[in-house]
Amino acid sequence: MANAILIPGKEKRVYSGHPWVFRSDIARVEGDFTPGDIVSVYSSKGKFLAKAFYNPQSQISLRIMSLHDEPIDRAFIFRRVKEAVDYRRMFADLRSCRLIFAESDRLPALIVDSFGDVLVLQCLALGMERFKQDVVDALVEEVHPQGIYERSDVPVRRLEGLEQLTGVMYGTVPDRVEMVENGVHFWVDVKEGQKTGFFLDQKENRAAIAPFVKGKTVLDCFTHTGSFALHAGHYGAKEVTGVDISAFACEFATENARLNGLENVVHFVEANAFDLLAEQSRAGVKYDVVILDPPAFTKTRSAIEAATRGYKEINLRAMKMVKPGGYLITCSCSQHILPDAFMQIVRDAAHDAHVQLRQVEYRTQAPDHPILWAAEESYYLKFYVFQVVDEKLSLIHISEPTRQEAI
Repeated sequence: MANAILIPGKEKRVYSGHPWVFRSDIARVEGDFTPGDIVSVYSSKGKFLAKAFYNPQSQISLRIMSLHDEPIDRAFIFRRVKEAVDYRRMFADLRSCRLIFAESDRLPALIVDSFGDVLVLQCLALGMERFKQDVVDALVEEVHPQGIYERSDVPVRRLEGLEQLTGVMYGTVPDRVEMVENGVHFWVDVKEGQKTGFFLDQKENRAAIAPFVKGKTVLDCFTHTGSFALHAGHYGAKEVTGVDISAFACEFATENARLNGLENVVHFVEANAFDLLAEQSRAGVKYDVVILDPPAFTKTRSAIEAATRGYKEINLRAMKMVKPGGYLITCSCSQHILPDAFMQIVRDAAHDAHVQLRQVEYRTQAPDHPILWAAEESYYLKFYVFQVVDEKLSLIHISEPTRQEAI
């Protein structure tokens, strides 16, 4: 086994608990290795730090598997998979949840989502690629799925020297799988849908909208396959409009509405949400509730400024379209837009929209997507419920009265 020796001072990152070591932090690697091998990681002074996958081609060259000097083998993988599943058994429906959340479950670069009887697996790193069959065998032992489908069809794999892959890994997998979330039925396109087919990280947040939508008119922007829109209908909304730029997404969402008997309450419009918000805002269209759940506007730090402008625009438009006393439900899943930054974006949008917001609730991702505090990358989802309590704030700054004026 080869040894990776870190540059003096760079061991602090490992001590902090972060599971990544960058290529620029490595002084040298001693011994023979093949990219993707497990190596022992040492400080510059020779102290053992961790066992990690090593891939010199990747900027994230070391992905830590264990802080203990122990074998990383099939038995190790089985233990980690069991620990991940057992954690979710305490609170989750194993037929609609994320079973493995990568570094947060100490299985770097590995995602496994569960939809009904089918699991969908995504592997993003060379080291974990070597253990894929062990992962599949462990999942079969723990969960007994009908089938496991691979969706490792993401460009980031090229950074690891890997090809994009899809296909059945175990059992049989239909093109579509029916899943139930919070009592709402969904068709999930596990083979062609975005990422693994459905976004499970908002499960509890979608349930949280129930008190605010009953008997209300609701606009759901960036609806994708209708998850928030259908929850609103399920929870008694009077009328729901879901908006998505994808014709396929709108057709799929309409099928989901029929699946739930909500086709007379929930309907979908193919449109660019930015354009629709601008047009309806200018036209004075109002809703009781507006929901914003856009895709990540930035995947890199270099695009933060543009993403900030995008988030501000949609929130400003949406605020103007909420009836006084109504609710804005707004989200960001961009990990590079940190919580404080998103808060400031919303604050700035409210100022420019001349509305007063009252925060009702703040939430983050579902507990089956646990946040590893040492790795801020794992904390990506921000979810707010605001009440628009006043839509006519004055543009004139009123100074604090002097003591004499107050008297």
